[in-house]
Amino acid sequence: MTFRRDAPGGRLRAPAAHERDGFLMLQSVGRWCARRPRRTVAAWLLLLIALAGAVGAFGRVTTEAVTIPGSDSQAARDAARAFSDAASGRQPVVLYAPPGAAPLTAAAQRAVVEEAARAVEDVDHVVAVTTPYGPAGRGALSADGRTARLVVELDVTGRDITPGTTRSITDAAAPATTAGIEVTPGGDLAAAADKGTTGHSEIIGLAAAFVVLALGFGSLVAAGVPLLTGTIGLAVSLCAIGLAGHLMDMPSSGTTIAAMIGLGVGIDYTLFCLTRFRELRAAGVGVEDAAARTMAGSGKAVVFAGSAVIAALTGLALGGLPLLHALALAPGIAVLVAMAATLTLLPAALSLLGKRLTPRARAADTSGGEPSAAALAGAGQDRPGSQNRPRGWGRIAGFVASRPWRCLLAALALTGVLAAPAARLTFGQLDAGDKAAGTASRTAYDRLADAFGPGANGPLQIVSTLPTPASGPGDARITDVTAALRATRGVAAVGSAQTAADGTTVRWQVTPTTAPGDPATAELVHRLRDATLPEATAGTGQVTHVGGVTAAQADLNERLARRMPLVVGFVLAVAALLLLAAFRSPVVAVKAALMNLVSVAASYGVLTAVFQWGWGASLIGLEGPVPIPGYVPLLMFAVLFGLSMDYEVFLLSAVRAAHLRHADNRRAVIAGLAATGRIITSAALIMVSVFLGYLLSDDPVVKMFGIGLATAVALDATVVRGVLVPSTMVLLGRANWWLPHWLDRLLPHMAVEDDGHDPAAAASEAGGTPLAATGSTS
Repeated sequence: MTFRRDAPGGRLRAPAAHERDGFLMLQSVGRWCARRPRRTVAAWLLLLIALAGAVGAFGRVTTEAVTIPGSDSQAARDAARAFSDAASGRQPVVLYAPPGAAPLTAAAQRAVVEEAARAVEDVDHVVAVTTPYGPAGRGALSADGRTARLVVELDVTGRDITPGTTRSITDAAAPATTAGIEVTPGGDLAAAADKGTTGHSEIIGLAAAFVVLALGFGSLVAAGVPLLTGTIGLAVSLCAIGLAGHLMDMPSSGTTIAAMIGLGVGIDYTLFCLTRFRELRAAGVGVEDAAARTMAGSGKAVVFAGSAVIAALTGLALGGLPLLHALALAPGIAVLVAMAATLTLLPAALSLLGKRLTPRARAADTSGGEPSAAALAGAGQDRPGSQNRPRGWGRIAGFVASRPWRCLLAALALTGVLAAPAARLTFGQLDAGDKAAGTASRTAYDRLADAFGPGANGPLQIVSTLPTPASGPGDARITDVTAALRATRGVAAVGSAQTAADGTTVRWQVTPTTAPGDPATAELVHRLRDATLPEATAGTGQVTHVGGVTAAQADLNERLARRMPLVVGFVLAVAALLLLAAFRSPVVAVKAALMNLVSVAASYGVLTAVFQWGWGASLIGLEGPVPIPGYVPLLMFAVLFGLSMDYEVFLLSAVRAAHLRHADNRRAVIAGLAATGRIITSAALIMVSVFLGYLLSDDPVVKMFGIGLATAVALDATVVRGVLVPSTMVLLGRANWWLPHWLDRLLPHMAVEDDGHDPAAAASEAGGTPLAATGSTS
């Protein structure tokens, strides 16, 4: 039996029952898969084929619809169900007669437009088409006669509109196109047409990861293993997320974010495990035993890190919004699949390729590279009188430990400069005007804004419920509201009041003078709710709500701003509790949580400078500043706290193990950083490469996550783990490992990185050499 210490100089203890169970369960899974590698690989491939077949049969569904329970915009949407609207709502198809062509008011042009409308009406799922020439289409033709819109209604919801549906509608409008009229879908039709893949981003990320892995391992076969498991895991998770879209409103950005995170953690988790497997093989451990022990030790760390990501994502549920539930579920599925692939598919691959993955023997160094298992026991211990001069991360560790105050202040100054713009971060809302030039959404947006004003792209819907049925269009309760709306500052036009069949529900369409993403439009929403409508309906008993996409986005940002402190507090508490349980040190847990805040704040600062202020926006394919939706910083916070646990666990495990050996805090910090610095930076470089690859996406939200996550991970793996954490640990000294007796009795003994086969510990039990095995937490 292997005995362990919980504190330097403390008594050796036998592993607790839950520790043995953890070793045995993961070891058994790893051994089972290593003994049956072909069966395991076949099971994963069958799962992928089944999910891909389901996606092929049912399709992958995404939607940009936003539901905000308890909000005024949701109340307007619910009240509007009294009207017999089509399932899709009113979808625009924009018609434009360019200079040189006859205007749309010409008889010949009118004839082809009406012919096109009749053809569109025959398309599957289309239930009605309104032209700009009849009474129902009044106001849909511009003053110069060159821009108009057909209004198309379908029997499917917006999320069920496919690119094929949009293509069929635009193809049916061929009579207009033949006559020289530009036909551009708008609304959900345009969103479907603009749907693309991010395959090029994944390829770039995989290529960058392959280069880093090949240079790090010195083996093309070893470099290919993380890519194999990462790619299969990514494919499985994307299929599962696509099917989940049938059950809930899944935004398109959710799938992309899941791909970013799933690919990054999938490769990183495999990298950590593969490194341990090669160490064991270099020490002479057999292939099957090495695979099993890798899962018992590094596999347990993967479970801990992955569970931390998922736990942090669950904090988004406190936001009380279906959008946040979907944005948490998508990356949560990706991380869960990455964990499963690492624990099952990886040992199968290790078994099949075991001999080709065994590194050639080489001398150990203190740079934090990939030393042999024998060298690991003494690597980075910085023994007095040692003839080996530290290199790489060993030298950096020594420099930081000898100048902790200077390094701490310099690192804080750097991160402070990067974080400073975050003080000006405000939540905004994107609209189609922020899409890439040439997309259907952007073209339709520009045509409508030029012809009818910017507010035409984001009309507000005012819905009023009367206590008794209206007597007719001239009912004073209706006319008073109409007059008040037209007199409100910021309103460009008010449509005729529409009364539902029950006579008690009335609605108006209000066109603002400003664009949907303009802060002035959100101010108009508040003006209508707080002043105009209460004054116009006073004493009538009617209840009035302001809805529409723009109002819903304003409600969303306000809800997020109110709930953000709760979510942030939850994620901080979860991170601190997990680290407390893992390392049995309140000081280390609180310090680690605060250090994570530093990298998150810096990423927020970069996000604000690049997107909100437009600094360097043209370099990433944007035309200028764009607003930052409220859910972006919130989701980034949860994801980053989860991802940072990988590097935190790896570094602190090595530091704690060294401290248990010789009870010298400074030497332990140097040894831990020297032994883990290289693999942490390699893993971070892979993840940063994956995230930056998504800057090629046309979606500004995807670019935001790419920049924000890449910045945070790069800082976390270098400035935070390489400077801030070691310098503060050196300064805190023995306080790092303070643990009250009452807390000692309550906390579990997790031994995150320990595989239960520590030979040095066994020697210590027998009275031999002190406890060793860098990477163990006990």
